[in-house]
Amino acid sequence: MFCYFTVMEFLSFSLLLLWLLQLVSAQMVTEPAEVTALNKIIEHWNLGRKLNTTIDPCTQGVPWGPETANPHVGCDCNNNTCHITHLKIYALDILGEIPKELFQLKKLMDLNLGQNVLNGTIPAEIVQLSDMQYLSLGINNFTGQVPPELGKLTKLKSLSFSSNNFFGPLPKELGNLASLQQLYIDSSGVSGPIPPEFANLKSLRIIWASDNLFTGKIPEYLGTFTELKDLRLQGTLLEGPIPSSFGALTKLENLRIGDLSGEDSTLDFLDNQTSLSILSLRNCQVTGQIPERLGKFANLKLLDLSFNKLTGHIPLSFQDFPSLQYLYLGNNNLSGELPVNIINTNLIALDVSHNPLSGNLPHNFAKVGLSMNVIGTSINANSLADGNALEMLQCLQGNKKCSNKLPSSSFSIKCGGTKLTSASGIEFDDDSEKLVAASFYTSSDGQWAVSNTGNFISNPNGPLYIVNTDSQITGTLESELYKTARISPSSLRYYGLGLKNGKYRVDLHFAEIAMEDSLSWKGLGRRVFDVYIQGERVLQDFNILKEAGESKKALVKTFEANVTNTIMEVHFFWAGKGTCCIPYQGTYGPLVSAIHASQASDVSGTKRDKKRLGIIVGIVVGCAAGLVVISSVFYLQLTKKKNSLGHMRVFTDSPKDNLVN
Repeated sequence: MFCYFTVMEFLSFSLLLLWLLQLVSAQMVTEPAEVTALNKIIEHWNLGRKLNTTIDPCTQGVPWGPETANPHVGCDCNNNTCHITHLKIYALDILGEIPKELFQLKKLMDLNLGQNVLNGTIPAEIVQLSDMQYLSLGINNFTGQVPPELGKLTKLKSLSFSSNNFFGPLPKELGNLASLQQLYIDSSGVSGPIPPEFANLKSLRIIWASDNLFTGKIPEYLGTFTELKDLRLQGTLLEGPIPSSFGALTKLENLRIGDLSGEDSTLDFLDNQTSLSILSLRNCQVTGQIPERLGKFANLKLLDLSFNKLTGHIPLSFQDFPSLQYLYLGNNNLSGELPVNIINTNLIALDVSHNPLSGNLPHNFAKVGLSMNVIGTSINANSLADGNALEMLQCLQGNKKCSNKLPSSSFSIKCGGTKLTSASGIEFDDDSEKLVAASFYTSSDGQWAVSNTGNFISNPNGPLYIVNTDSQITGTLESELYKTARISPSSLRYYGLGLKNGKYRVDLHFAEIAMEDSLSWKGLGRRVFDVYIQGERVLQDFNILKEAGESKKALVKTFEANVTNTIMEVHFFWAGKGTCCIPYQGTYGPLVSAIHASQASDVSGTKRDKKRLGIIVGIVVGCAAGLVVISSVFYLQLTKKKNSLGHMRVFTDSPKDNLVN
């Protein structure tokens, strides 16, 4: 009996041991070559603290296994062998070039290296990742040309290399990516014509291609991409017209085209795009009338047709927009009166500035939460602002000779901040009034006004139009002058009112306080905008951070301007250029810290400078003074005759004509 149990126990133990051996042999292990490659990548990018190289990377339950983990390593396991298929190293500020070992992970399907500080070129060896479906290289410091080998990754569904420093044309080989559904190449640095081979990309649903140096006409074949839901082409060198073939893009939800040169465009293609939620055709040289049918687009929340050549009346159908929140029609040639009931329940912002419109404000103009901008029109809007200031602003239309009983020779504004006196004695006026998506404000003394239009779409921080910092500003003794600034997503204008006619010196004060210049990916942003004074572009593609050399450093730009009809206009304009989303979405557009303008004969307007001027005048008394007086009188009489038609500037459509040059 004892022997029987002994034998049975031995057999049971043997079976258990055999089962354990089989279990061990059945354990999934990662392909050794891939483990070696991953360890080299971890070492190269100094990620040892985040990824434990002593554990098999595909082991179940490891911290980097879940899709939400960052870093994330995902695997596909079959026949006792695991392959690394997903690798995410996102927004961790990894430095350096792409190591060659990355291309040993030949089963990768999803690679996300976005929002880091990677540099160098994209190696041609990337062609070895032939199973790749989702490739994100956006917001980095990559240089060189976009490798044509990307065109051989024919399984790609999503490709992103936006916000980098590439140069040269888009490789025509990308036209082989017939399965591609998403293409993010905005602010990537590429240039030249969009290749005709891209006509094969008919599966595309999203194209972000703004802020690149594309040339030639907008491709007609884009109208065959009938799956498109989101198309963005702003701030390029592309020429119009907007192709009529776009009428077939009936699934569009977001269409943003801007800053076109060349031939005029029309709105004829807009017919069945009833899925549109955002329609922005800003500064596209659009002519003709606004079609009534637009008012029937039930899903439209934002409509921006500003800075175009539109004529006729605002359609009565705009009174029936069921969901419209933002309506921008400024800087056109629209006439007549505003529809009485254009301000419906959902409307948040209405901009009709710089149009020859007339009549009274529409019903419900005082609705809580509504902002409205009617500067540069003849609309009776005394209830919105100081009547005298608005009367002076009507001089902007250029057909009215204006004068002021109490003319001034200077104005100084602390943009976005409270009143302060500089170390040099200049008193900068308070400009801390809250401006929103379509609004204007006139100073308490009526000497200046400010106008803003536009809203930062998708900004996680909400509708910010003033930025500030507690950091010390370098390069100046006036640090407080730069700690606040006005920003705008579209158009920011300042007006000096009731000025003496003559030549002025204009000092514009800047400091980049919203974008970083750190070694982080957050320091890769580029703010680019234009500046106009009296309708003349004085700064194009202006980048504060680049010109100052660092963030939070003061920069002053000085210009001369002529005032011939009592008003000076300083216009900060976003022409679709610069990054959109660094360090967060909606980080772009003009920024200004302060403005000081003074007549050339009264450079600062301060007591100190007046005293200095008195000394100078005393020295030059006599015959020389008499000669100067006589010459000045002669000059003023000549100027008066020369400018008898009014303020010599680009009037209601400023700066449209200059923007496309």
